[in-house]
Amino acid sequence: MSESDDGHETRGLRLVPVLLGLTVVSGLIDAVSYLGLGHVFTANMTGNVVVLGFAAAGAPGFSIPHTATSLACFLVGAVAGGRVARRRAEGSRRTWARLILAAEAALVGVSALTAFLAPHATATVYALIALTAFAMGLRNATVRRLGIADLTTTVLTMTLTGLAADSRAGGGQGTHSPRRTASVIAMAAGACLGAWLVIHHGLGIPLLVAAAGAGVLAAVASGRE
Repeated sequence: MSESDDGHETRGLRLVPVLLGLTVVSGLIDAVSYLGLGHVFTANMTGNVVVLGFAAAGAPGFSIPHTATSLACFLVGAVAGGRVARRRAEGSRRTWARLILAAEAALVGVSALTAFLAPHATATVYALIALTAFAMGLRNATVRRLGIADLTTTVLTMTLTGLAADSRAGGGQGTHSPRRTASVIAMAAGACLGAWLVIHHGLGIPLLVAAAGAGVLAAVASGRE
């Protein structure tokens, strides 16, 4: 990479705060999907697999078709994200990250428009699940390829484990504690905001906020960690 290319890569917001912003978006999207789309997750696939087990056992309030749709679309999105990542491996990290985040913003934006235009249609539920799950799969494949520690943007189990196990109380140095703590707070904040918006304003507004957030992050992301 030339000096001028390197300068291009460093323009914009570092990826760590961008990924924290995306963690907030994940909280928003899971609030919409779990509270508004029949107890299904479209960002957190760990929870979704558990939910699928609940549904298979016949627990009330859970749907096998909804959950299976989410899992399938997430996996298709991850496949697409993986293919893009491999094609972009030798190119600009900044351009690649912005391309994927712009695609996420567009997909979530379409889901918001769908929620506004046909809020009560059965097909709308499946459309919102499919669009947001695909977007999250696309993003997760990209975040995985970026390889920035403790910032998966959608799950926190290992982040919380690391926060506790590597803390001074756990015999460690606690060197990554601020980043891990910020990730937990970001997810909780997004979920809280998303839940409030769903309860008071329905599904369209929180999806629009999530799309706008992803769009802003796409516009300002750099290629540096």
